[in-house]
Amino acid sequence: MKAFVTGGTGFVGSAVVRELLKEGFAVRALVRQGSDLRNLAGLDVELFHGDLRDKESLRRGVKGCGALFHVAAHYELWHRDRAIPYAVNVEGTRMLFEEAERAGVGRAVYTSSVSTLGICREKKIGTEETPIDERYIVGHYKKSKYLAEREVMRFAERGFPVTVVNPSTPIGERDIKPTPTGKIVVDYLNGKMTGYVETGLNIVDVQDVAKGHLLAFKKGRAG
Repeated sequence: MKAFVTGGTGFVGSAVVRELLKEGFAVRALVRQGSDLRNLAGLDVELFHGDLRDKESLRRGVKGCGALFHVAAHYELWHRDRAIPYAVNVEGTRMLFEEAERAGVGRAVYTSSVSTLGICREKKIGTEETPIDERYIVGHYKKSKYLAEREVMRFAERGFPVTVVNPSTPIGERDIKPTPTGKIVVDYLNGKMTGYVETGLNIVDVQDVAKGHLLAFKKGRAG
């Protein structure tokens, strides 16, 4: 089976690509012009040039693919242009799933975020049914991921076979950019962390995140 993977050049996406190749998938990876391709070097992957903001490229990208792994996102905790995370994460996701649905893609996994999960204000353990209060979503990245997940769930509600995964903070190999969370580790090691906040942070190995994507594809319940 051929899988169309967005974000395959990135930290989590390249780990997902490797798991797919281990499982015998043929992989077509969406890459933007000028992308850093080091994370895919030496892998038997079809590089497909396009952009989440270019609907025509998405239409061509999903053609002939039986699986979709939408891992890509505009991941910056702060950006001067507030419109960009919404254009990429929300509108790009909607356009991609429209084209996947039109192309008859058999199954999809969408990479959401732990930031879209509801928090129990009474300090009880949350579940998938715990409601999220938009008033407590901090920052445009998190809000855009929340809205993107809602778009994906609309496709699930009308029958498109998509499972959502919600990774927490990944660390590990090939965080070459680094990601904002990887930068926390790098800054600490370089002595640039001058303070700390009293908070919690759940850490997960990026290889486990990738394996979770494959398990979601194989065993996850659509919607």
